[in-house]
Order: sequence, then structure tokens, then C-alpha cells
Amino acid sequence: QVQLVESGGGSVQPGGSLTLSCKASGFRFGDFWMYWLRQAPGKGLEWVATIYDTGARYYTESVEGRFAISRDNAVNTVNLQMDSLRLNDTAKYFCGKECEVMTSGQVRLCRARGLGTQVTVAS
Repeated sequence: QVQLVESGGGSVQPGGSLTLSCKASGFRFGDFWMYWLRQAPGKGLEWVATIYDTGARYYTESVEGRFAISRDNAVNTVNLQMDSLRLNDTAKYFCGKECEVMTSGQVRLCRARGLGTQVTVAS
């Protein structure tokens, strides 16, 4: 069955960096667009970044220039390099597959999603 397992979260000071990883299994990873999403306390699920099967990459405006999504199809992994972290980047981060993102940037649903990894940015 499809499985997505995130890792790499933690606590960091503003301006710091973290790298998240998502290990995928149970499907032809290289054929699918992969997503990073996040949910802050009391808020909805927000789209962060997408990487296409072609390698094209797209980001929500608030992380453009600070975050970088990448994939390694050889090991079925999608990563999110996060630099210059801000207090409002604090959230639980998820990777997803076959997600529907609304024009508002909120995520309507994903066919598959991991359990998430917590990122806390605090001074």
C-alpha cells in the first residue's frame, strides 16, 4: 500500500535551517507529482511546494527563495530544504501525493499523506 514517512523536523531559531525528507513506497514514485504541505496550530492545511515528475518546482509565495524542494527517484525520496526560517514557518509538515490545491493555497485533499513532522521556529 502507499506509504509516506516524513522525517527531519525539529526546533530551530529564526534564521536557521532544516531539511525534511519523505520516504515513499507502494507506488511508482517517479511518475507522480509530490507535495509538501503544512498545518500551523488552529489553521488549515496549506500548500508549500510541489515538484513534478519532470522536476519542475513550484512554491507558495511566502517560502519562495527560502525553501527548495527536490526529489531522488532512485531512492523514492522527496526533500524540503528550509533556510532563513521564520517564526510563522512553525507548523507540522507533511508530504503528499495527488493533492488538490485550491487557488487560496489551502489543500482540499490528498490521495495519500504522511503523518507529518513538526517544525518549531522559536527564539
